[in-house]
Amino acid sequence: MEVNDIKLEELRKQRKAKKFNLWLGMIGMFMMFAALSSGFIVYTASGVDKGIKTILPQTFVYSTIVIILSSVTLHMAFKAAKVNNLAKQKLLLLATIVLGIVFFVLQVQAWGILTSQGVYFINNNASQSFIYIFTGLHLAHIIAGILVLLRAYVGAAKPIPQDNNVFRMDLATIFWHFLDLLWIYIYVFLLLNQ
Repeated sequence: MEVNDIKLEELRKQRKAKKFNLWLGMIGMFMMFAALSSGFIVYTASGVDKGIKTILPQTFVYSTIVIILSSVTLHMAFKAAKVNNLAKQKLLLLATIVLGIVFFVLQVQAWGILTSQGVYFINNNASQSFIYIFTGLHLAHIIAGILVLLRAYVGAAKPIPQDNNVFRMDLATIFWHFLDLLWIYIYVFLLLNQ
């Protein structure tokens, strides 16, 4: 085997390991939210907070639209990376980052609306506290997602070799789409259980 073949094989192994780690991390995140969902269902089934309903802020609808749009722009950026259209990739990545920040701001505004309704993180109604737990943990992952998108943007701006660029974009796209689906799950779950 030639030296270049050995390097390529090692690079393939490293990429497989990185992608595997990403999937493991996402499975772990999913399990965490599944456990929280189960805890919420068991708690509310006990009837402790029966009759106390929380109206979710309309801002959650807007943030849902924003995060779906961000997945569309990221998908288009990934397609641009595959054909080595760096200008389009950078523009669409920047749009995705901005939409991610807008999502973050909307979520924080939703917390403000909740507190104006008298819904606080620490209160006697734990089912209301779960809203902050679900959305807060998701926002922590959104911050991580924005950092991953920024890294992908830097890779497009340098520019790095195309196969490295496409691989970074692949990882960023998988993670961001996961966060998008996770938010939709959280929002629907909260809607159905309030």
